[in-house]
Amino acid sequence: MPAPRFAPLVAAALALATLAANAADLPRRKSGLWEIATANQQGQPFAAQMCVDQKTDDLTRQLAGVGVTCSKQNVRRESATRYVIDSVCQFGESTATSRAVFTGSFESKYDVDITAKYVPPMMGISEGRSTINARWISACKPGQRPGDIILPNGMTMNVLQPQGQAPKR
Repeated sequence: MPAPRFAPLVAAALALATLAANAADLPRRKSGLWEIATANQQGQPFAAQMCVDQKTDDLTRQLAGVGVTCSKQNVRRESATRYVIDSVCQFGESTATSRAVFTGSFESKYDVDITAKYVPPMMGISEGRSTINARWISACKPGQRPGDIILPNGMTMNVLQPQGQAPKR
């Protein structure tokens, strides 16, 4: 898979890692089923659904920060519906300098615009821009557990599931 296709995943991981250390500074998402869509610089889309509750939201933020060291993390609330996070974080051999701008309501819909520079380049990417669009759909469906992520191919995995366990189908 070419490196540019990884850009949305790298940007999303960066945003989540930034959230991990700043969980107390940002509102929690409303419990229920969220659709989370992103696209890379070439406009290639990726969308998934995630069943969250407040406990899972906190744990997901904590897990996203595992293995990431940040020398700078500044969260600013600019209004009731806008947060800006500037960070400098180490991902393996690369240092990522990023800005994530969250707008909207964590109760129904929010967007994240992320810009980042990587030194040295990460997976062949020296800089990137991604957007994440999230919207609350409904309560989680019967049989879904908090932490379940439903991928576009229909496969379900759970972010809280111990490694080595097979995902649900």
